[in-house]
Order: sequence, then C-alpha cells, then structure tokens
Amino acid sequence: MITVYLEGAAGIGTQDHQNAMYRPAFEAHPDFQIVDDLAKAEVVSVAVPLDERAEAIGRLVRAGKHVLADKPMAATVEDCENIARLAREHGVLVVPAHHQRLGAALRSATAAVRGGRVGLPWNVQCDFLVAGGDPAPTGELVNLALYPIDAVHALLGLAVRRVHAVGGADLVTLLLDHDHGATSTILCGRVAGLADVRPAGLAVHRYRISGSHGVLAVDATKPGVLVRTVGGTTSAWTGPNTVAALLDVLSAGVRTGRAELGVADAIHAQRVVEAAARSLNSGQPITLGEAD
Repeated sequence: MITVYLEGAAGIGTQDHQNAMYRPAFEAHPDFQIVDDLAKAEVVSVAVPLDERAEAIGRLVRAGKHVLADKPMAATVEDCENIARLAREHGVLVVPAHHQRLGAALRSATAAVRGGRVGLPWNVQCDFLVAGGDPAPTGELVNLALYPIDAVHALLGLAVRRVHAVGGADLVTLLLDHDHGATSTILCGRVAGLADVRPAGLAVHRYRISGSHGVLAVDATKPGVLVRTVGGTTSAWTGPNTVAALLDVLSAGVRTGRAELGVADAIHAQRVVEAAARSLNSGQPITLGEAD
C-alpha cells in the first residue's frame, strides 16, 4: 500500500477538491492508504490555496515526498518551472490533477489520433462548459481552461505557438496555433445552472478532430446514462471516473518512477493560460517562443 497524507482543503474560491474528490478516491483505491502523520506518507495530496501551493509543493518535494497537486499546480509558469527543477533534484514525482484527459472517451480518441486514424490532424474544436456552481474569483480562464488545453495537447502532442483569446470572466474562447500548422479552438467557461446537471458539473465536454483522412467526434461525457426521477433528470457516469484514473496514474508512477502526467504538462497548460490572459487584456494574439 502507498501511504498518503492529505494537506489542505482549499482551492480557488469555495472549492474543496480535497474532500469532495481526492479523499473519496484515495479511500476507494486499492493501492492507497490515508495516514494522519506526514512523516509516514510516501505521497502528499496538496490542495492548499493557490497562492500558497507552489511553496507547499516545494517544501514537500525537498522532504522527498511524491505529490499529487490540485489544479492549477501553481499560479505562474515560473513557479511551475521551479517545481520541475526541485522534482528533478530530489528524484520525486509531482503529478498535476489534469484528470479530464483520462476519461475513457478521450483516451480512446487520443489513441486513434496518435495512431493515424484521421490522418494528419489539422484542427481540433472543443467545448468545455460547466453549469451552475460558484463562479471562480480568478475567472474561469484560470480555473477551468487548463483541462481542455491539456486534453488538446494530449490529443495532438503539439506545442502551442500563438494564442488569441476573446471573452470575459465567465466564458472565454481560445484560438490556438500549434506546431506544423495545426490549430485548435476551445470554448471554455461557466453557464447558468441546468436542471439535468449537478451544480458545477460538466454540461458540455466534446471534441471534433479534423484530419487529412477523416473527422473524429468525441463526447467526453460518455459513457453515461440519463436518470429521470420525480426531482428531475440528471446524468450519471457509467465507467470509472477520471479522478480514479488519475490515482491509477499516480500509483503506477510511484511504483515505476515515471508517471503519464507530470510537471511538463502543467508548465505547458500554464504557459497557454498566461498567454491567453495577456491576449484578453491587450485584445491581440500572443506569440510563444521556442522555449514555450
């Protein structure tokens, strides 16, 4: 069993991902055991306020602990890069909670695209919308956009070179230019509550990947069923949830020394988010260099 200590129960605004998501997932996972003593833990699940997150992760990495980091892993690219350096120096894993890319539909889509099923991909269109819940005080670009940015990166495996963002605090559209002439468009944010979606639940999560030899349409909320009761209609996921899949990745990483998700993924997403924020402020596209 891999021992886990839970540090913090805060996030952006009113979020408590530690107790709403990570604690139940660790308790249900056969590879992990939660402990109350940090000294006895091999892994620490970090869900402290965003402005304290980089310092907390750095302290734990220096202590030789593997880390599962709530999203975003840190508030700035510089902080993410410092965490990457520390993780290399101390030989530990830091796994960011980019769990949306691990859903069954997106895993299958990624395998299909990487396997050439649509030929050379040239465009991805993505809609990632949550319904209801508490708006993020940071705006939804910082709160939500890393999920679809990371998923598109997993699908294409291509760095982003240019970012043009339009929209506002609740809803933003990202127009991304990738290496090799590929493009993507991401609509991301929060809409009003819906009767058939739990508060802050995913209302729309879909992708359309166009390539030289075909088009692949993906509904990442599937497989699922609609549940109709006297209280209304809701959707229910029928497969393993994405947080459980995240812990599978973490467990394999601890055992092998190499994880499917890592700090490099957090750095990539944070660079795009920061460029999008600059684009929103200036009204102009932002070009990222080779280092980005």
